[in-house]
This record gives sequence, C-alpha cells and structure tokens, in this order.
Amino acid sequence: MRLLLPFACALSLTACVSAPTVYGPAGGSDRGYSQQQIESDRFRVSFAAGSDLDYGRTEDLALRRAAELTLEQGGDWFLVVARLRDGDDRDPVRVGGSVSRTIGSRGYSGSSVGLGVSIDGSAGEKSVTLEILVRTGEPEAGPEAYDARDVLARVAY
Repeated sequence: MRLLLPFACALSLTACVSAPTVYGPAGGSDRGYSQQQIESDRFRVSFAAGSDLDYGRTEDLALRRAAELTLEQGGDWFLVVARLRDGDDRDPVRVGGSVSRTIGSRGYSGSSVGLGVSIDGSAGEKSVTLEILVRTGEPEAGPEAYDARDVLARVAY
C-alpha cells in the first residue's frame, strides 16, 4: 500500500499537467490555431499543441487550418513556402527512483529506497508554423503544394 500511494499521486498530477489539445482558434488559450495575413495571397498559419500530440499530428492540424483558410480566401490549393517547428516532445511527468545500502561500524547496516516525481508544465509544448501562398486552379506538382479539399478530406480533427 505504501508504494501505491506515490504512483497514484503521480497519475493524478499527470492529469493536471496538461489539458488535451483541441482543434480550434487559439483565442485566449496558448493552444489551437492562429493566422496572420502577410500579403493579399500570403498567410502565416500556426498550430500550437500540448504534450498529448506529436509533431506529425501538430503539423497535420496546421495544414488543415491552411486548407480551410485557402478555401475561405477563394483558393483551391496552397503552397508552403516556409515551415518552422518550435518546442519539444518531452514527457511532462518523470518518475525516478534509487536504492542504496550502507554498512557502518560495529556491523550496523541500513537500506533505503527513494522515489521522485518531477513535473515540468512546459514540457511537450510544441507549435508548427507554415507560411503559405493561396492559389486557384489546378495545383502544381511538388511536395510543398497541397490541394485544400484533399487536405480536409485526409486530416480529421
């Protein structure tokens, strides 16, 4: 029972560290999407996520927002001209332990077991920022060209 208590505490603290990332505008939150118009057809789209999402999923959600924005602007496809990743994939809760044994004078000995829990509230926070050009007509071929309707069909939220 004594060993169960620290693990139960660690699990309950894990739940408090990070709320799940939800797809939507960042608004007053530090998670979600945001966008900025740079020129008439150029936009910067970002998606910020917590430790519950990896970089791949975070980038997919940034691409989804870029696709939605492209269609809102009357475009058919978009070209990613710049891509930036920020943050890390570290686990916000770490559990560690140690065992030691000591031998003293007159034959006395002792043992100890230690358990530590470390919580880093900013660990696992990440964002992906895309700079895109909105285009109409048939998409050009290339790894950075995305058909907006195909992205929306492929990336669910």
